[in-house]
Amino acid sequence: MAPGSQHGISPIHHHPEYYFNDGNITFHVEGTLFRVHKHFFERESQFFVKEFADTAQEGTSDSRVFRLDHVTSADFAKVLWVWYSPSYRRESKPKEHWLTILDLSTAWQFPEMKKLAVAELQKLDIEPIEKITTYDKYHIDKSLLLPAYKLLCKRASRISDEEGEQLKMPTVLGILEARERAVRSAAEAGCCSPTSADADDEELDKILTDVFNLNSRATNRQGAQSQVKSGPVPIIKPPKLGVNGVTNGNGLSVSGPADRKVAYSE
Repeated sequence: MAPGSQHGISPIHHHPEYYFNDGNITFHVEGTLFRVHKHFFERESQFFVKEFADTAQEGTSDSRVFRLDHVTSADFAKVLWVWYSPSYRRESKPKEHWLTILDLSTAWQFPEMKKLAVAELQKLDIEPIEKITTYDKYHIDKSLLLPAYKLLCKRASRISDEEGEQLKMPTVLGILEARERAVRSAAEAGCCSPTSADADDEELDKILTDVFNLNSRATNRQGAQSQVKSGPVPIIKPPKLGVNGVTNGNGLSVSGPADRKVAYSE
């Protein structure tokens, strides 16, 4: 039983920003209610289209909510922020913000939102090991990793044991092969005591493109959709003052049996 609950009924609260009186779907996340517009979920995600079809009555009211498990209310709010913030293109958000959106948009099958997250991550300065492991995890177009591969090839130190454990073996072997070929290329160009950093940038690009097969068909589940040049994710203007529902602090209660539980899906 949750702290402060009585007779199996747990107090929950409206989210201060994402509870709209004209919303038509109510989500329950970590004791917080989000009443938003179902249209976005049905238009953008086949995952939610199926979930809504299987449970047509869930989410219709505060007492019959659509429950999301294994996700925090703060992270769910980040997903909603993409749609409800008309100024998100001008806002500077940290890497963790976009990684959260990338994670949830992948799990819940929001392809347009995933493209946006990738585009925003491309603007940030991310260490090459982290960038490679992240893009591999979420099946993002490998051609976007060319700058990260180059940094690993041109740096003085080789891949450490710790870094090797983070990277997949094909990536480790590919970097080693590219470094060796870069050294040979620099030597053939007349460089004395060459290192991989001495290779011509254009030649290194060709080497890495060949080693990692970057010119092949799209290497992730999104295919061409994973390219950075994508259209904007649809958004709507926030409601006018007074349209929002009750803010946090005005508690209400719902019982569990009618709740629809949807686990975080990887």
